[in-house]
Amino acid sequence: MTLSPRLQRFLPFLRWWPYGGATLRADFLAGLTVALVLVPQSMAYAQLAGLPPYYGLYAAFLPVAVAALWGSSNQLGTGPVAVASLLTASSLAPLAAPGSEQFVALAIMLALLVGIFQLTLGVFKLGVVVNFLSHPVIVGFTNAAAMIIGLSQFNKLMGVPMGRSESFIVDIWGVLKLAGDTHLPTLAMGVAAIAIMWAIRKKAPRLPGVLIAVALTTVVSWQIGFERNATASLEQIAEPEAQTLLGEFARTEARIKEITEQVVAKSIELKKLHKSGGEMAHDAATLNYEIELLKLQLKDREEENRKRNRAVRSFVFEQVAAADGQAAMFYAQGKVPAGSQSDGRHWRIAKAGSGNLKLTGGGEVVGKIPEGLPSVGLPKLSLDAFVSLLSAAIVISLVGFMEAISIAKAIAARTKDKIDPNQELIGQGLANLIGSLTQAFPVSGSFSRSAVNANAGARTGMSSVITAVFVLLTLLFLTPLLYHLPQAVLAAVIIMAVIGLINFGAIKHAWHANKHDGIASVVTFFATLAFAPHLDKGIMVGAGLAIGLYLYRTMTPRVAILGRHPDGTLRDVKHNQLPESHVVVAVRFDGRLYFANVSYFEDAILEAVANNPDVAYLLVVGDGINELDASGEEVVHHLVERLRAGGITVMFAGLKKQVIDVMRATGLFDYVGQPNIFPSADLAIEAAYAAASAAGKEHASTLLRK
Repeated sequence: MTLSPRLQRFLPFLRWWPYGGATLRADFLAGLTVALVLVPQSMAYAQLAGLPPYYGLYAAFLPVAVAALWGSSNQLGTGPVAVASLLTASSLAPLAAPGSEQFVALAIMLALLVGIFQLTLGVFKLGVVVNFLSHPVIVGFTNAAAMIIGLSQFNKLMGVPMGRSESFIVDIWGVLKLAGDTHLPTLAMGVAAIAIMWAIRKKAPRLPGVLIAVALTTVVSWQIGFERNATASLEQIAEPEAQTLLGEFARTEARIKEITEQVVAKSIELKKLHKSGGEMAHDAATLNYEIELLKLQLKDREEENRKRNRAVRSFVFEQVAAADGQAAMFYAQGKVPAGSQSDGRHWRIAKAGSGNLKLTGGGEVVGKIPEGLPSVGLPKLSLDAFVSLLSAAIVISLVGFMEAISIAKAIAARTKDKIDPNQELIGQGLANLIGSLTQAFPVSGSFSRSAVNANAGARTGMSSVITAVFVLLTLLFLTPLLYHLPQAVLAAVIIMAVIGLINFGAIKHAWHANKHDGIASVVTFFATLAFAPHLDKGIMVGAGLAIGLYLYRTMTPRVAILGRHPDGTLRDVKHNQLPESHVVVAVRFDGRLYFANVSYFEDAILEAVANNPDVAYLLVVGDGINELDASGEEVVHHLVERLRAGGITVMFAGLKKQVIDVMRATGLFDYVGQPNIFPSADLAIEAAYAAASAAGKEHASTLLRK
């Protein structure tokens, strides 16, 4: 079907028509296969992003279909992915408690910003912006992020809490110190899931290993009663330190509520002042100052309670049933009174609160998932959140798109399809934009699911639309089946997914290809690890270094003094131990001649002349000069003038059209003179020797002549 360029840009999915028959059958099978992988994976990635697992299903619904309909790849599978999920979690953790309503709202707003940024780049055909993130930087970042993702799941495999601080390494060390408190049934669930997925990947790779592992462990979890929950009042906690922390937590929660109400009330009052035209009035300024102070207090109180919550979760209790129908008591591990019988379980406070406490004495499961479709509506927008999320949105947009376009191009190389990066940006941008309206967090192209999609025989993007339909059916009818899915299994799914992202060979390859690229890759890797959980800082360091090293290379390009090799070619004098001519010194400059390196060019020319004081001719071999800017033209003009005054004729050879155009436009061409500009170095050298001979210098060296 032939489409006009405009129609193809607005409705790219029309290229699939006429549609049906064998294509529909192939896409249906591929869509079903991907859905079997996507449902459990999306829930795992939502957990990685710091959100309740069911938000992964929301992100696996409309964004998957929208990206396929408006993208250019027929096999790219969009949805929740590991790196974008981790970037979401690390970006939002300093702003709100993971899993809280505020955190969820910020994640949805982040998806909106990512979508707007990607869509803007695509509409204005600015896909080249992603080139600022070089491949070696992405390689270093991806390796570090994969390690961070894998390590971040250890606490879920072990069934122990993990603190959140400004240092990921400190958090992981805290998890390792709790190894003795490992919940063995949880560990067994996670290890079993990994073993099942690994075995299926090796022995029967066509089977949906993720789905099989999830189904088996969920059934086992339901049969053995893997989940154990209990509620208790503060009086039932027989540990003074824990009681104190819980009491302080409840009082601070009440204070947070009180401050929030004050902020809302004062904000309403401030808006009334603005409407009445009193923005500059003293009362408005005072009110605005009071609101800012209250927000600072609110932030401090919230941080205090986050720390208390982590401290409370670190306590391990044993339950002792009370006689005569009284409430059971929870004693700190090892402090059960003599003569009392513990139930033998290790209980932890799942979440501190002002009312009844929820304790868990078994493994953690996904729990109840809301049935039905996500609500539709604009994310809650605020200027403060916009400013805080802007840099994270840009990083997720660029990294996510780099991942998506790399996958799309790799598959297109096999299928012989054409990929349009700007159209793919539009597809990814719309996916995140529409996703934010349906409770989704940032999404991107998935390598593993795209590979599954292609290997399953997908022929068009309709396979992804079919995948979205199966996710829809899951949301409508199948969510009760996921209640007993162990969290440790979701952690195992994530670990198995990111193992394939670790590729130190790619860093080694970058090092061998170019030392500067290798340095950028290695620095990005270690910076990402060091700055974790603030991963955006790691990739910014790497991108900045890569750009800096590139500028350094262009500021000091290769400059070679040429001599005649025995085989008749002109080659570098130093590298080939060739003698130099005393008639003409030939200098080859390999690089753009622009403001950043003109001084280096000038110094190289003057040094070449100073090292050969007897020469009467200087030849600039310019076939390696691709660009000449105003600064370069000015320096060349002064050099010609200065050397001409010293009795040296400057000649040029092999100049490209774009360079000659600049020289003609500025008058430099006429100043140098047509007789001193040659199409090739050999012709220029012959002319120099002929002129030297005519001037009576028959004894002149012929080392450069053929």
